[in-house]
Amino acid sequence: MENASIADLWDRVTGTQPDPPWWLVVLVGLVALGSVVHGPTWRVARNTVTIAHEGGHALIALVTGRKLDGIKLHSDTSGVTVSRGKPHGPGMVFTAMAGYLTPPLLGLLFAALLAGGRITLMLWFSLALLAGMLVMIRNAYGALSVIVTGAVVFGVSWLGGAKVQAGFAYLAAWFLLLAATRPVIELQRMRARHMAPSSDADQLAHLTGVPGLAWVSLFGAVALAALVAGAALLFPDAVSVPHLPRPPGF
Repeated sequence: MENASIADLWDRVTGTQPDPPWWLVVLVGLVALGSVVHGPTWRVARNTVTIAHEGGHALIALVTGRKLDGIKLHSDTSGVTVSRGKPHGPGMVFTAMAGYLTPPLLGLLFAALLAGGRITLMLWFSLALLAGMLVMIRNAYGALSVIVTGAVVFGVSWLGGAKVQAGFAYLAAWFLLLAATRPVIELQRMRARHMAPSSDADQLAHLTGVPGLAWVSLFGAVALAALVAGAALLFPDAVSVPHLPRPPGF
């Protein structure tokens, strides 16, 4: 029985699910867009982007051989990831780059999974990422943010019906794709006002000699490219321009 249950769970996670109706994909896309452009909603939803941002720093720090000391997430939606290793070189450069690149690329990965009908796999993959990040959180607010986010994802994936799971998964993918550009714009605004002297872009400028504005431009270009590619994957094939009747004689 235990082996059968594990096999059933594995099939459930790795199997494919039917595509949601086109109107649901469009609806959650509009909801995601609204959460990005509406200020009060954005101040809450931005925590999700910060989790992805700091998680990206942490993952690349580990991949490049740096020692990860911990992650802190703050109530103002800022965050910090501390790692030890050489203060220069490729490992430090890639670690600094990863923050702003992770949300759009993660959104694109989610879109690819959803395009392949892997809705449950996308949700459980998100849970695995959150669980791995929770181990490295070093403050109470950060732990609470990750736990609450994980609890919502788990509740939807375990208890939600097919449409609820699909709607939530597509909402998450749309949100990461649409939200990735706004922090880049906010970053440049703060840099223009000399309010972010230690930003990722300025750290990269110090490490590489390439101007900070060039790094901001790279972050923005990746975010826009991921949005275009992700939208092509997420936008339902069922939506098409209706054929207009042809006049007699044509």
